[in-house]
Amino acid sequence: MTPTAPSSAPEAGHALAADAPFFIVMNAGSGRHQADATRAVLERELGAAGRRFEMRVVDDPRRLESVAREAAAAARAQDGVLVGAGGDGTLCTVAHAALDAGCPFAVLPRGTFNYFSRDHGIPADLEQSTRLLLDARAYPAQVGFVNRRMFLVNASLGLYPRLLEDRETYKRQFGRSRLVALWSALFTMLRPHRHLRLHLEHEGGTTEIRSSTLFVGNNRLQMEQIGMPEEARALEHGLLAAIAPRPVGRLMHLWLSLHGAAGRLSDSDHVMSFTFERIVVTHPSKKRRLVKIATDGEITRLRMPLEFRVSDRPLLLLKPEPAVAQANRS
Repeated sequence: MTPTAPSSAPEAGHALAADAPFFIVMNAGSGRHQADATRAVLERELGAAGRRFEMRVVDDPRRLESVAREAAAAARAQDGVLVGAGGDGTLCTVAHAALDAGCPFAVLPRGTFNYFSRDHGIPADLEQSTRLLLDARAYPAQVGFVNRRMFLVNASLGLYPRLLEDRETYKRQFGRSRLVALWSALFTMLRPHRHLRLHLEHEGGTTEIRSSTLFVGNNRLQMEQIGMPEEARALEHGLLAAIAPRPVGRLMHLWLSLHGAAGRLSDSDHVMSFTFERIVVTHPSKKRRLVKIATDGEITRLRMPLEFRVSDRPLLLLKPEPAVAQANRS
């Protein structure tokens, strides 16, 4: 079910003004120490280059969206760059503000997994990613939407949002690390879960599926890591990738998770996948029910029907030139 899209030549990056200011929005959820350390690096690296910047540290996550929109308006008015500092969830909120304002967006990765920045070859090291701001060009980057909510990496409903909620609970108890995330996922998989009945409207037809989760990906690196290379390549051609496990028990779910961790998910007959530009997801009853959705690790509730689509406007992302970005992907 993977349509083939025409390939296109890489687009040339857009050079910014040599004195373009940076408007940096950082989520302080990881602690004030990280915010202070980030500010120190910015003052040293950007100050040495004579570049102006403003840093807005958000202590209350509920204010992140409004602060990002204020900073985006300032960036647009002053021909500057909006910069997100944080994990994928924070970056998505700030990037949405940049997309709406029509200003360039840049990243200072400060999260656990950093799938978005890694996929685009942006260094995880703070000093290196800060120096990149000074000479990087802006390139178009694909983003996805579910209804009016944007995502950079993935969006999902069903078991996966529950897994993320459990992961946050474990992180609060045991700290933020990939090992904690792995253990919490294993425990979630072994708990009872129900299967969803969903109608998928795609390319003029409707298909009913039963699955514990519907996962929509927009990140080549993540798709490659779980062993879905064809879907990863499709993301290069203006498509999103949908993955849904077939109805199976808890032990088979765990087995599928291990297959994904080993990069072999496409080997399993218990997984369906397809790529698309747009799908509409409804419940068979057609009720406009609220459902729990995860977008880039953040949980919200949206009302059905759910429209998953590729944005008709790309994000203008500061990143290394394509050959360097490809070499930096990890």
